[in-house]
Amino acid sequence: MKKTILSLTLAALAGWASAGNLQVLVIDKDGKPVPDAVVVVVPANKGTPKAALPTQVTINQEKMRFVPAVSVVAVGAKALFVNNDPWEHHVRASAAGFAQFATANSGGFELRLDGKPEGKPGKSAEAVFEKAGAVLLGCHIHGSMRGHVYVSDSPWALLTGADGIANVEQIPDGAAQIRVWHADQLLDIAPQAANVSATPGKATLQLTVVPRRRRI
Repeated sequence: MKKTILSLTLAALAGWASAGNLQVLVIDKDGKPVPDAVVVVVPANKGTPKAALPTQVTINQEKMRFVPAVSVVAVGAKALFVNNDPWEHHVRASAAGFAQFATANSGGFELRLDGKPEGKPGKSAEAVFEKAGAVLLGCHIHGSMRGHVYVSDSPWALLTGADGIANVEQIPDGAAQIRVWHADQLLDIAPQAANVSATPGKATLQLTVVPRRRRI
């Protein structure tokens, strides 16, 4: 029994030791840090991420905005859309980036949400993100409303902070590919190869655009 416990402990430690961390900096065309960029690491070897991607997300419609403006979720994640404005909104979901201009593009969904009654909870509706990729959220009534959901088939995915940095942890050792997505980068930039090891690594990826300032 003791031998079995020892073997399991050693196996767990070996699995932990075979993972490394990457600090990814995303900068814009002018070399400035880019917040709310999605960094996705796709390792060649199998492993277990430090934390799983969300399988549920709540996206509010407030003051003619989608909040949060960008969400990162797993394939199959369920979204709850809540209208906290006193007027009617729609939720129109379609492929983001260059794919949104493809006439053959199918999928997505449309929802209608009545305005929030005074003193009562906002009206809500649910939808499921079944396909990997970036999703553009809009409103038929208010064309200025825009939000995004990035549906990742790799669990090593997260948003950059205000400093443009994403710290991706517990990636399996060995070869990996780093991808970056941003709402204003219509054509994806080339992925970057990386080698993950016990020594923390760093990488910088640069967009070919300067993202527009988000309305506050």
